[in-house]
Amino acid sequence: MSGHGEHIRSRGSSPALAPDKTGLPPLLVAALAAKIAAAAAWAWSAHRLGAALFVAPDPFLFWAVVAPRAQGLVRTATHFATDRREIWLTIDDGPDPHDTPKILDLLDRHRAKATFFVIGERAARHPELVREIVRRGHEVAHHTHTHPRFTFWCAGPGRLAAELDRGLAALRPAGVRPRWFRPPVGIKPFLLAPALGARDLRCVGWTVRSGDCHATSAGALAARVAPRLRSGAILLLHEGPGVPPTVRVTGAARVLAACAELGYACVIPHADQLR
Repeated sequence: MSGHGEHIRSRGSSPALAPDKTGLPPLLVAALAAKIAAAAAWAWSAHRLGAALFVAPDPFLFWAVVAPRAQGLVRTATHFATDRREIWLTIDDGPDPHDTPKILDLLDRHRAKATFFVIGERAARHPELVREIVRRGHEVAHHTHTHPRFTFWCAGPGRLAAELDRGLAALRPAGVRPRWFRPPVGIKPFLLAPALGARDLRCVGWTVRSGDCHATSAGALAARVAPRLRSGAILLLHEGPGVPPTVRVTGAARVLAACAELGYACVIPHADQLR
Protein backbone atom coordinates (compact mmCIF):
# COMPACT_ATOMS: atom_id res chain seq x y z
CA MET A 1 0.00 0.00 0.00
CA SER A 2 1.52 3.32 -1.01
CA GLY A 3 -0.85 5.53 0.94
CA HIS A 4 -1.59 8.13 -1.70
CA GLY A 5 -4.68 10.07 -2.66
CA GLU A 6 -4.11 10.23 -6.41
CA HIS A 7 -5.70 12.86 -8.61
CA ILE A 8 -5.56 11.55 -12.17
CA ARG A 9 -5.70 14.42 -14.64
CA SER A 10 -5.53 14.86 -18.38
CA ARG A 11 -2.16 13.94 -19.82
CA GLY A 12 -0.01 15.94 -22.15
CA SER A 13 1.18 14.66 -25.52
CA SER A 14 4.81 14.15 -24.44
CA PRO A 15 5.78 10.59 -23.49
CA ALA A 16 5.68 9.50 -19.87
CA LEU A 17 8.94 9.12 -17.99
CA ALA A 18 9.71 5.41 -18.21
CA PRO A 19 11.17 3.72 -15.12
CA ASP A 20 14.80 2.63 -15.24
CA LYS A 21 15.66 -0.98 -15.90
CA THR A 22 18.00 -2.80 -13.54
CA GLY A 23 21.06 -2.60 -15.83
CA LEU A 24 23.81 -0.02 -15.61
CA PRO A 25 22.92 3.42 -17.04
CA PRO A 26 24.29 4.02 -20.56
CA LEU A 27 26.35 7.00 -19.44
CA LEU A 28 28.19 4.90 -16.86
CA VAL A 29 28.75 2.10 -19.38
CA ALA A 30 30.14 4.60 -21.89
CA ALA A 31 32.42 6.11 -19.25
CA LEU A 32 33.78 2.70 -18.26
CA ALA A 33 34.34 1.83 -21.94
CA ALA A 34 36.25 5.07 -22.40
CA LYS A 35 38.49 4.26 -19.43
CA ILE A 36 39.21 0.80 -20.85
CA ALA A 37 39.96 2.27 -24.26
CA ALA A 38 42.25 4.79 -22.59
CA ALA A 39 44.20 2.01 -20.90
CA ALA A 40 44.54 0.21 -24.23
CA ALA A 41 45.74 3.36 -25.98
CA TRP A 42 48.25 3.99 -23.22
CA ALA A 43 49.55 0.42 -23.55
CA TRP A 44 50.09 1.02 -27.28
CA SER A 45 52.04 4.20 -26.46
CA ALA A 46 49.28 6.50 -27.70
CA HIS A 47 49.64 8.54 -24.56
CA ARG A 48 47.82 11.67 -25.68
CA LEU A 49 44.87 9.69 -26.99
CA GLY A 50 44.82 7.62 -23.80
CA ALA A 51 44.81 10.70 -21.60
CA ALA A 52 42.03 12.28 -23.66
CA LEU A 53 39.89 9.16 -23.54
CA PHE A 54 40.44 8.76 -19.82
CA VAL A 55 39.26 12.24 -18.82
CA ALA A 56 36.64 12.82 -21.56
CA PRO A 57 33.66 11.26 -19.66
CA ASP A 58 34.45 12.92 -16.33
CA PRO A 59 32.65 16.28 -16.86
CA PHE A 60 29.51 14.43 -18.00
CA LEU A 61 29.65 12.09 -15.00
CA PHE A 62 30.19 14.99 -12.61
CA TRP A 63 27.19 16.84 -14.04
CA ALA A 64 25.02 13.72 -13.87
CA VAL A 65 25.89 13.28 -10.17
CA VAL A 66 25.51 16.83 -8.87
CA ALA A 67 22.80 18.36 -11.08
CA PRO A 68 19.36 17.51 -9.64
CA ARG A 69 17.70 17.71 -13.08
CA ALA A 70 20.35 15.67 -14.91
CA GLN A 71 19.14 12.41 -16.46
CA GLY A 72 22.46 10.70 -17.24
CA LEU A 73 22.61 8.30 -14.29
CA VAL A 74 18.94 7.82 -13.45
CA ARG A 75 15.69 8.98 -15.02
CA THR A 76 14.41 11.73 -12.75
CA ALA A 77 10.94 13.28 -12.89
CA THR A 78 11.17 17.08 -12.93
CA HIS A 79 7.52 17.94 -13.74
CA PHE A 80 4.23 16.29 -14.69
CA ALA A 81 1.82 16.59 -17.59
CA THR A 82 -1.48 18.34 -16.93
CA ASP A 83 -3.82 20.75 -18.68
CA ARG A 84 -5.05 22.24 -15.40
CA ARG A 85 -3.62 24.79 -12.98
CA GLU A 86 -2.16 22.29 -10.55
CA ILE A 87 1.18 21.53 -8.94
CA TRP A 88 2.69 18.65 -7.00
CA LEU A 89 3.65 19.76 -3.50
CA THR A 90 6.46 17.63 -2.04
CA ILE A 91 7.75 17.98 1.52
CA ASP A 92 11.14 16.56 2.51
CA ASP A 93 12.93 15.54 5.71
CA GLY A 94 10.07 14.50 8.00
CA PRO A 95 8.22 13.24 9.76
CA ASP A 96 8.66 15.82 12.47
CA PRO A 97 6.55 15.79 15.67
CA HIS A 98 6.40 19.59 15.75
CA ASP A 99 5.86 20.38 12.07
CA THR A 100 4.01 17.43 10.52
CA PRO A 101 0.70 17.75 12.44
CA LYS A 102 0.57 21.49 11.75
CA ILE A 103 1.37 21.05 8.06
CA LEU A 104 -1.34 18.39 7.80
CA ASP A 105 -3.83 20.85 9.29
CA LEU A 106 -2.73 23.49 6.77
CA LEU A 107 -3.21 21.04 3.92
CA ASP A 108 -6.69 20.19 5.18
CA ARG A 109 -7.64 23.86 5.31
CA HIS A 110 -6.51 24.40 1.73
CA ARG A 111 -7.92 21.08 0.50
CA ALA A 112 -4.44 20.37 -0.79
CA LYS A 113 -2.67 17.05 -1.25
CA ALA A 114 1.06 16.49 -0.83
CA THR A 115 3.73 13.83 -0.96
CA PHE A 116 5.98 13.59 2.10
CA PHE A 117 9.48 12.32 1.29
CA VAL A 118 10.40 10.96 4.71
CA ILE A 119 13.70 9.91 6.24
CA GLY A 120 13.60 6.29 7.37
CA GLU A 121 15.12 6.69 10.82
CA ARG A 122 12.69 9.51 11.61
CA ALA A 123 9.78 7.46 10.32
CA ALA A 124 10.89 4.61 12.59
CA ARG A 125 10.77 6.97 15.58
CA HIS A 126 7.35 8.37 14.63
CA PRO A 127 5.31 5.69 12.84
CA GLU A 128 2.13 7.31 14.13
CA LEU A 129 2.92 10.39 12.03
CA VAL A 130 3.45 8.28 8.94
CA ARG A 131 0.08 6.63 9.50
CA GLU A 132 -1.55 10.03 10.04
CA ILE A 133 -0.11 11.35 6.75
CA VAL A 134 -1.72 8.42 4.95
CA ARG A 135 -4.97 8.70 6.90
CA ARG A 136 -5.33 12.32 5.80
CA GLY A 137 -5.12 11.26 2.16
CA HIS A 138 -1.52 12.17 1.40
CA GLU A 139 1.36 10.11 0.08
CA VAL A 140 4.55 8.89 1.75
CA ALA A 141 7.74 8.52 -0.29
CA HIS A 142 11.37 7.48 0.36
CA HIS A 143 14.16 9.96 1.17
CA THR A 144 16.90 7.50 2.32
CA HIS A 145 17.22 6.10 5.82
CA THR A 146 19.79 8.48 7.33
CA HIS A 147 19.84 11.41 4.86
CA PRO A 148 23.61 11.39 4.18
CA ARG A 149 23.54 14.66 2.26
CA PHE A 150 27.31 15.08 1.89
CA THR A 151 28.35 11.50 1.18
CA PHE A 152 25.46 9.82 -0.62
CA TRP A 153 27.00 10.59 -4.01
CA CYS A 154 29.85 8.13 -3.37
CA ALA A 155 27.73 5.34 -1.88
CA GLY A 156 28.79 1.90 -3.07
CA PRO A 157 26.41 -1.03 -3.64
CA GLY A 158 26.32 -2.12 0.00
CA ARG A 159 25.72 1.30 1.49
CA LEU A 160 23.20 2.20 -1.19
CA ALA A 161 21.28 -1.01 -0.54
CA ALA A 162 21.30 -0.30 3.20
CA GLU A 163 19.94 3.23 2.77
CA LEU A 164 17.14 1.98 0.54
CA ASP A 165 16.26 -1.25 2.34
CA ARG A 166 16.39 0.15 5.86
CA GLY A 167 14.19 3.04 4.75
CA LEU A 168 11.68 0.63 3.24
CA ALA A 169 11.72 -1.47 6.40
CA ALA A 170 11.09 1.61 8.55
CA LEU A 171 7.90 2.36 6.62
CA ARG A 172 6.58 -1.18 6.63
CA PRO A 173 5.04 -1.05 10.16
CA ALA A 174 2.89 1.88 9.02
CA GLY A 175 1.63 -0.15 6.06
CA VAL A 176 3.44 2.02 3.51
CA ARG A 177 5.26 0.75 0.45
CA PRO A 178 6.51 3.88 -1.34
CA ARG A 179 6.83 4.18 -5.10
CA TRP A 180 8.95 7.35 -5.28
CA PHE A 181 12.49 8.09 -4.11
CA ARG A 182 14.33 11.40 -3.81
CA PRO A 183 18.07 11.48 -3.07
CA PRO A 184 19.31 14.01 -0.49
CA VAL A 185 19.79 17.43 -2.13
CA GLY A 186 19.21 15.72 -5.47
CA ILE A 187 22.74 14.29 -5.72
CA LYS A 188 22.80 10.80 -7.23
CA PRO A 189 25.34 7.98 -6.78
CA PHE A 190 26.58 6.09 -9.83
CA LEU A 191 24.57 2.92 -9.15
CA LEU A 192 21.29 4.52 -8.12
CA ALA A 193 19.35 3.48 -11.25
CA PRO A 194 19.80 -0.30 -10.92
CA ALA A 195 19.28 -0.08 -7.14
CA LEU A 196 15.96 1.74 -7.59
CA GLY A 197 14.89 -0.52 -10.43
CA ALA A 198 15.44 -3.62 -8.30
CA ARG A 199 13.15 -2.15 -5.64
CA ASP A 200 10.45 -0.80 -7.95
CA LEU A 201 11.21 2.80 -6.96
CA ARG A 202 11.35 5.79 -9.29
CA CYS A 203 13.42 8.93 -8.81
CA VAL A 204 11.62 12.25 -8.37
CA GLY A 205 13.32 15.62 -8.45
CA TRP A 206 11.64 19.01 -8.59
CA THR A 207 10.79 21.94 -10.81
CA VAL A 208 10.86 24.64 -8.14
CA ARG A 209 13.27 24.46 -5.22
CA SER A 210 11.77 26.78 -2.65
CA GLY A 211 14.97 27.58 -0.76
CA ASP A 212 13.06 27.43 2.53
CA CYS A 213 16.10 26.11 4.41
CA HIS A 214 17.81 29.45 3.76
CA ALA A 215 14.80 31.79 3.74
CA THR A 216 14.82 34.81 6.04
CA SER A 217 11.05 35.02 6.44
CA ALA A 218 7.84 33.31 5.39
CA GLY A 219 6.92 36.31 3.24
CA ALA A 220 10.24 36.23 1.43
CA LEU A 221 9.80 32.52 0.80
CA ALA A 222 6.35 32.97 -0.76
CA ALA A 223 7.62 35.87 -2.86
CA ARG A 224 10.41 33.66 -4.19
CA VAL A 225 8.18 30.68 -4.97
CA ALA A 226 5.06 32.30 -6.45
CA PRO A 227 6.58 33.70 -9.69
CA ARG A 228 8.20 30.34 -10.46
CA LEU A 229 5.07 28.24 -10.31
CA ARG A 230 3.51 26.84 -13.45
CA SER A 231 1.10 24.05 -14.24
CA GLY A 232 2.74 20.66 -13.76
CA ALA A 233 5.51 21.97 -11.50
CA ILE A 234 6.94 19.86 -8.68
CA LEU A 235 7.45 22.15 -5.68
CA LEU A 236 10.01 21.26 -3.01
CA LEU A 237 9.47 22.32 0.61
CA HIS A 238 11.03 21.01 3.83
CA GLU A 239 9.93 20.39 7.38
CA GLY A 240 11.84 19.91 10.61
CA PRO A 241 14.81 21.60 12.29
CA GLY A 242 16.63 22.16 8.99
CA VAL A 243 14.20 25.01 8.30
CA PRO A 244 14.86 28.31 10.17
CA PRO A 245 12.55 28.80 13.19
CA THR A 246 10.98 31.90 11.63
CA VAL A 247 9.99 29.90 8.53
CA ARG A 248 9.01 26.51 9.95
CA VAL A 249 5.32 25.84 9.17
CA THR A 250 4.64 29.56 8.58
CA GLY A 251 6.56 29.34 5.32
CA ALA A 252 4.42 26.43 4.15
CA ALA A 253 1.32 28.39 5.18
CA ARG A 254 2.34 31.41 3.08
CA VAL A 255 3.24 29.24 0.10
CA LEU A 256 -0.10 27.40 0.23
CA ALA A 257 -1.90 30.75 0.43
CA ALA A 258 0.06 32.00 -2.58
CA CYS A 259 -0.84 28.86 -4.54
CA ALA A 260 -4.51 29.39 -3.74
CA GLU A 261 -4.36 33.06 -4.75
CA LEU A 262 -2.83 32.09 -8.10
CA GLY A 263 -5.44 29.39 -8.64
CA TYR A 264 -3.13 26.39 -8.33
CA ALA A 265 -4.46 23.18 -6.81
CA CYS A 266 -1.99 20.88 -5.02
CA VAL A 267 -2.48 17.34 -6.32
CA ILE A 268 -0.65 14.02 -6.44
CA PRO A 269 -0.11 13.08 -10.10
CA HIS A 270 -0.47 9.64 -11.57
CA ALA A 271 2.72 7.79 -12.46
CA ASP A 272 2.16 8.10 -16.21
CA GLN A 273 1.97 11.90 -15.91
CA LEU A 274 5.56 12.20 -14.78
CA ARG A 275 8.06 13.78 -17.16
